[in-house]
Amino acid sequence: MKVLVVGSGGREHAIAWRLSQSPRISTVFVAPGNGGTALTPSLQNIALSKKEELVQFAKENHIAFTVVGPEAPLADGIVDTFRQEGLAIFGPTQAAAQLESSKDFAKAFMFRHHIPTAAYATFTEAAKAHAYIEEQGAPIVIKADGLAAGKGVVVAETVEQAHQAIDDMLGDGKLGSAGARVVIEAFLKGEEASFIVMVDGKNVLPLASSQDHKRQLDNDQGPNTGGMGAYSPAPIVSPTLHDRIMQEIIYPTVKGMAADGITFTGFLYAGLMIDEGDDTTRSIKVLEYNCRMGDPETQPIMMRIRNDFAEVVEKAIAGQLDQATIDWDPRTTLGVVMAAENYPASPKTGDKITGIPAASQDCVTFHAGTRLVDNTLVTSGGRVLCVTAIGDTVQQARQTAYDTIQHIHFDGAQYRTDIAWRALKKDKV
Repeated sequence: MKVLVVGSGGREHAIAWRLSQSPRISTVFVAPGNGGTALTPSLQNIALSKKEELVQFAKENHIAFTVVGPEAPLADGIVDTFRQEGLAIFGPTQAAAQLESSKDFAKAFMFRHHIPTAAYATFTEAAKAHAYIEEQGAPIVIKADGLAAGKGVVVAETVEQAHQAIDDMLGDGKLGSAGARVVIEAFLKGEEASFIVMVDGKNVLPLASSQDHKRQLDNDQGPNTGGMGAYSPAPIVSPTLHDRIMQEIIYPTVKGMAADGITFTGFLYAGLMIDEGDDTTRSIKVLEYNCRMGDPETQPIMMRIRNDFAEVVEKAIAGQLDQATIDWDPRTTLGVVMAAENYPASPKTGDKITGIPAASQDCVTFHAGTRLVDNTLVTSGGRVLCVTAIGDTVQQARQTAYDTIQHIHFDGAQYRTDIAWRALKKDKV
């Protein structure tokens, strides 16, 4: 059978790569894909992006099912359009995707359904936002209400930084319509973790735990990014915490959406802040929802799946996730993002990329901001590659990833050298 993956990033490359290993799948089409998916024999790029064009393609090519990677087409209602045409697709509807496409919607939803999260206030007028910041002080978190490609969150350590974020979003409009409304949240202390599940409307299948690194520089310094690396599993998510997250966060979210008249299907990502203490009593709060898999968490997660992921997706689309299981490789997977020069502010593009080793059982380089120009691979976005490795220990996976990076070159390449530092710290305790 033939399947379609919508998107062009590292997340989509990893999903397509995993699906292509199903013995029942002949071709995985990726729309529009990137340089990496173009170079992978089992994958085929198609230069389409509009949902109406993709519907027509799916019909003409007898696509068995479609998986949507990024948030923008979900917010645009691609799932609704496909379903109206009788096409199988995995993802949330436009209404359900508001959990990600509107921070204000998500916060109001959590408060309404008693899902633990930080205190907040929403503003459209800069003067009132500035006054609120003066009243609350710092540190404080400023979020653009709409989709901002991972760049709409400012963790302001000073009042001055907070005021600047308000000026950028509500004053100068640097994030466009996404920043026309802002959510200001109380700052939460603790350790972040990513908890991603698959939902079929009623049943929930949790994926492996993971943890990403949002800040650009080592030691969690510098501006927030879309993610500079990730690893799985996340040691902080113990079996006790796993059960608590399901009971206190995930199930109430799915049930809350249903109570609001919105059936949630697709990947559901809860970005969590977990404070210190005993696992039975420590606080777990939701920082954000995503209505799709995280990037770069997807890359390590997909590397750990050992069974036919296509079967899992089919059961999810059919409302039969209670009959699905995932066979997880018990080893650690770790991905390091190689980003372009000047990322995240104004990434340089068009630089030639060389030295990427062939994929092996221990290491796969997933592409994100790449494209082929006259058969030459060049950079085309901020996060260019995610070098993802697997090992018996965190240290082994980390060593393999960083050894591989030494072979890869493009001008201005930057990456963090401390991915999984929290996990390594726990190993040594």
